[in-house]
Amino acid sequence: MITVGSDKLAAWRGWVVLARMPPGVAASILASLRGFIILAWLAAMIPSVANAEDGYELWMRYHPVEAPWLDRYRSVAREIVAANPASPAADELRRAIVGLLGIEPRAASRPTRDGAIVLGTPESSPVVAQMHLDVHALGREGYLLRTVSAAGHRAIVVAANSETGVLYGTFTLLRLLQTRRPVDRLNVESAPHIQRRLLNHWDNLDGTIERGYAGASIWDWQKLPDYLAPRYVDYARACASLGINGTVLTNVNADAVSLTPAYLKKAAALAGAFRPYGLHVYLTPRFTAPMELGGLKTADPADPSVRRWWQAKVDEIYRYIPDLGGFVVKANSEGQPGPRDYGRSHADGANLFAEVLAPHGGVVMWRAFVYSNRQGEDRTRQAFDEFVPLDGQFRDNVMIQVKNGPIDFQPREPVHPLFGAMPKTPLVPELQITKEYLGFATHLVYLGPLYQEVLGFDTVAQGAGSSVARIIDGTLDHHAMSGIAGVSNIGADRNWTGSEFDQANWYAFGRLAWDPTLDARDLADEWARMTFSNDQGFVGPAVALMMGSREAAVDYMTPLGLAHLMAAGHHYGPGAWQGSVPPTVGDPPYFHRADAEGIGFDRTSSGSDAAAQYSPPVAALFQDPRQTPEKYLLWFHHLPWDYRLASGNTLWDELVMHYSRGVAAVRDMQATWAKLAPYVDAQRFAEVSRFLSIQELEAQWWRDATLAYFQSISHRPFPPGYEAPQRTLADYEAISVPYAPGNPGWTAAPFRH
Repeated sequence: MITVGSDKLAAWRGWVVLARMPPGVAASILASLRGFIILAWLAAMIPSVANAEDGYELWMRYHPVEAPWLDRYRSVAREIVAANPASPAADELRRAIVGLLGIEPRAASRPTRDGAIVLGTPESSPVVAQMHLDVHALGREGYLLRTVSAAGHRAIVVAANSETGVLYGTFTLLRLLQTRRPVDRLNVESAPHIQRRLLNHWDNLDGTIERGYAGASIWDWQKLPDYLAPRYVDYARACASLGINGTVLTNVNADAVSLTPAYLKKAAALAGAFRPYGLHVYLTPRFTAPMELGGLKTADPADPSVRRWWQAKVDEIYRYIPDLGGFVVKANSEGQPGPRDYGRSHADGANLFAEVLAPHGGVVMWRAFVYSNRQGEDRTRQAFDEFVPLDGQFRDNVMIQVKNGPIDFQPREPVHPLFGAMPKTPLVPELQITKEYLGFATHLVYLGPLYQEVLGFDTVAQGAGSSVARIIDGTLDHHAMSGIAGVSNIGADRNWTGSEFDQANWYAFGRLAWDPTLDARDLADEWARMTFSNDQGFVGPAVALMMGSREAAVDYMTPLGLAHLMAAGHHYGPGAWQGSVPPTVGDPPYFHRADAEGIGFDRTSSGSDAAAQYSPPVAALFQDPRQTPEKYLLWFHHLPWDYRLASGNTLWDELVMHYSRGVAAVRDMQATWAKLAPYVDAQRFAEVSRFLSIQELEAQWWRDATLAYFQSISHRPFPPGYEAPQRTLADYEAISVPYAPGNPGWTAAPFRH
C-alpha cells in the first residue's frame, strides 16, 4: 500500500530546516558530515527515494510542491473537517497534504481557523448541512468544490450526496494541487455523464491474462479470500481517482469455476476491499454453467430447468456480494457457447440473465462481438446483421456492449455501425486500454486521441448532434441506463501497466468515462504533470510526444485504412502474408485484398456493401473514394496501386511514405525523450528510453516487412529518397514468435533483430 507518514514528514522538515538556514551555516553543517554519517543522514531525510520512482504511485504521486505554490496551498490546507476522519476521502486528503505540502493537517470537527477543508454530505456532516449547499442535482456520485465561509473561517468544502461522491471530489481537489492550479476561489460542480464506468479484466483463474502485457494477474486467487494484498486497496484508490466505479474480475472467455462457492468467496473478499471506494464487482458467467456445474443436459435459455438453475445461482451470488453490479457475457463468439447453439436469439440469452438479475438490481452487459468464419461473408457486417433486428427486444436491464470498431481494436477503424442503429437499446462502447494490436507494452502509444476520435464521431452527419458520446450517455435516445467499458491493461508488474506511458491510457479512459467531452490533449497534460513534472520544459514536449504517438503507430502498422496486418494469434509484429491460399476469414490477406491490380477491401455497393450499414449521409461518404477520409480509404475501397490521392502521390508511393513517416516519428520521439532527462528520475527515464529503442526497431521491422510483401505483389519501385527494406521478404516470412505474451499459458519470448 502506498504510505505517507511520519518518516516522510520528518524528511520534509529536515530539508526545509536546512534550506532556510543562512548559506554559511548550511554549508558548514554539510561540510562537517563525512562518509557514512552523511549517507545515513540523507537516507533519513529521503527514506522513500529507492522505491518512490518505480511507477507504483501512478498519477497519485504526492511529491513535494515547489515555491511559490507551496505557501499558497499550505494556507488552504491547515486542517481537515470530516464527519468520519478515517473515511477514504479524509485518509487520501491527509496522505496527499503530508506528501505535497510537508505539513500534518489538524483533524477538527468544525473549522477553527482559516484554511480548513471540509468533507461530507448534508446528512453526515453538520458543518456541510449548515451551508445549505444545493447538491441534489448532482446525483449520487457528483460533487461540488467551493470556497466558503464556515464557522467564521475561510474554507474549502467538498460536498456530495454520498461518501463516494465526496471521495471523487477529493481526488479532483488533489488533481488541482498536483497540476498547480489555483484553489483559493473554487466553484466546481461535476457529475458523471455515464453511470457505469467499468474496467474489464481479461484475467484467467490460473493467473494469466489474455492480451495482458504487464505480467500476471493482480488477483491472487490462491491466497484469497484469507489474504487481501494491500495492492487491492491501491487499485481501488486509483480507480476512484478517475471515477471508475466497476470492475469485471475475470475473462469474458469465461470459466464456470468462477461461479462456484469457493471462488464466490474470493470475489466477495475483493468486493469488500473495493466497496469503500465506490468500486463494484461484476462477473462473467459461462453460458453452459448449468451443464458444467449443475449437471443439466442443456443450457437452452427457454428450458425451465435452466432458468431455475440460474435463478438459484444468482440468488447465491448476491448472498456473497450484495452489491454485485451484474454480468458481462460473451456468447456465440470465437467458440464460446451461447443461445444460438439452441436456435435462440441473443435477446433470448440476454433476457434470461436479465430476468434473474433484475430483483437484485443487477444488469447484463451482453457483448456484440459475435462473428463466425463463414466464407464469403464480410466479418465486419455480422454484429450489425445479428443485433439490429433485435432492437427493442431486450429487457430494461440489458445493455449491449459494442467494440469501438467493427473488427477488433485495430490501430484505427471507423466507428462501429451499431452506434446509431439501435435507438431502443442502451449501448456500451468497449474500448481497449491494453494494446493488443499496438505493440503491447513496449510501444509508446497514447490512446486518448483514439478514444476521443470514437466518442466524437457523429453517427448521422457532422453537426447533427448524434455523436457516439451522446448515444452512450443516454441523452440522444433518452435511455435510463448508460455505461462504458475499457479492457484493462493492469497486471502484477510493479508499475501496474508494463510501462510508464501505458498508465496514461488507464488514466485517459477513466477521465473520459466520467466526461466524454474532455480533450485528449488536456488529459495528457494532467497525466504528465501528475506522473513526472510540472515544469513546462517537460510538459510541453512530453504532451506533444504523446499526442503524435498513436498516429505514428497507425503509420508504421496500418496506414490509409488497412487493418489486421498483424501476425496470427498473438498479434505481435507484422504478418500481412500469413494465411492459407485462398485466404480464409481472419487471415491478413482476407482484410487487405492486395493483388496485382491494387489493394483494399471493397465495402461499397459493388463489394460487401458494409458501408450501407451506416446512416445515409455517412454511408454516402464511405461509398465514394473521393469523399471517404483517407484515414479510412482502404477500409472501404479496393483501389489501383496508381490511384492518385489528394497529395498527388500514387497509392503505392503514399503507402511507402506513411510507413516511412511512422518510423521517422518514433525516432523523433526518442530524440524528444532524450532531452527530457533532466526532469525525470533515472529509473523511469531509462525504462522509457529502452522501450523507445525497441519501438524503433519494431517500427522499422513493420515498415520493411510489410512493404517488402506489398512490393512483391505491386511490383512498383520505391519512390526516390525512400530506402528499400533491409532484408528479403523470405527473411521476414521466416521470423517466428511462438511465445509472444498475451495468450493464456504462453511465456514472453520477444522478437530480436
